[in-house]
Amino acid sequence: MPIYEYRCRDCNVTFEMLVRAGTAIACPHCGSSSLDKLLSAPVMLSGQTARQAGRTCCGREERCDTPPCSVGETCRHEL
Repeated sequence: MPIYEYRCRDCNVTFEMLVRAGTAIACPHCGSSSLDKLLSAPVMLSGQTARQAGRTCCGREERCDTPPCSVGETCRHEL
């Protein structure tokens, strides 16, 4: 079941909706069915469970307990 992104023509709200067969789609803000389906980039999940090296904001392997892992210009690991 795909998730599509829509923009309401009446109130200009953008929202995502999980679309099942036979689903009536309406704006959650105003209830209008006058919608534009937006072109969104697909998200692809790989079979890998391990992260690639250096993917934290400070370039370290391990993640911080509380993101973001940096405070200003200083790495939280070095505080």
